[in-house]
Amino acid sequence: MIPGSATSLDSPGWQEQLTASIRHPKELFDFLELDGTHLREALAAHSDFQVRVPHAYLSRIRKGDPNDPLLRQILPVSEELLAVPGYSKDPLAEQQANPVPGLIHKYHGRLLLVVSPNCAVNCRYCFRRHFPYQENRPARPEWQNALDYIARDASISEVIYSGGDPLVTGDNQLRWLTEQIAGIRHVKRLRIHTRLPVVIPDRITDSCLQWLTGTRLQTSMVIHSNHPNELDDSVGSSLLALKSAGITVMNQSVLMAGINDDTDTLAQLSERLFEFGTLPYYLHQLDKISGAAHFEVSDETARQLHSQLLVRLPGYLVPKLVREIPGSPSKVPLT
Repeated sequence: MIPGSATSLDSPGWQEQLTASIRHPKELFDFLELDGTHLREALAAHSDFQVRVPHAYLSRIRKGDPNDPLLRQILPVSEELLAVPGYSKDPLAEQQANPVPGLIHKYHGRLLLVVSPNCAVNCRYCFRRHFPYQENRPARPEWQNALDYIARDASISEVIYSGGDPLVTGDNQLRWLTEQIAGIRHVKRLRIHTRLPVVIPDRITDSCLQWLTGTRLQTSMVIHSNHPNELDDSVGSSLLALKSAGITVMNQSVLMAGINDDTDTLAQLSERLFEFGTLPYYLHQLDKISGAAHFEVSDETARQLHSQLLVRLPGYLVPKLVREIPGSPSKVPLT
């Protein structure tokens, strides 16, 4: 085992943990000892966007507390079913930037590959909760169309693995895909956007580290954590293993009402991330996806929080406050 890696010989493998995830509101309510008063509402919201959460993440949620900030990210609620003006099923217009299956090209010099249609956890605020994954599920032979697209465009210097969550895919497939991309001379960097090191830390195995570091590509990983309670020691071991392997690790968060919309929480998150070798990268304003309006924080409040972080933390621990606006050439800073 690579020193500092998170995998334990005594714990189930990451794939077994993925298979054992809770996938029904009744299981979730029972496991976390929640009052069943709102179960019917949860079932209705689940029918629109299904529950999925692994036990490694559940273990960090306080039982019996409906206001736990980690629970609020994964618990379906009745507000998700409300039609709210300004909220839509494709708030970032990604379907207009989907030239071949499995590929999204919005920004100059970089593009995104939808490596997997699935996630290890279904976050209720997910901006791709309505994405047409059934049309973006290329098998290995069909990946050639995406690879040919990359090879034809010499301006592309970075490829981003996303999804779903790319690390839900097995290491053999990820190794093959990475080697194919490394064979395209103008691609210099590989970036992985993933929540797996947070929700199933055991995903960072020796095999995973080998394909991440096994080519000439400069590799970075952008994890997704919204609250310091998500970052227990098992997550820390995974993040430090990535750093020890020479991978640049950054974090992006989404600012959400009732979860992390206060200075103390955001400051603690940045401090905790840095303890584990991870730099705060982005603090996103919520993408206006249908079903997530109850998480919205106003731009004015977001700017105030960001200003308070600048006073409280050194600059390198303050993430950039941004919003993604369809058609813009980059993320749009809000400060």
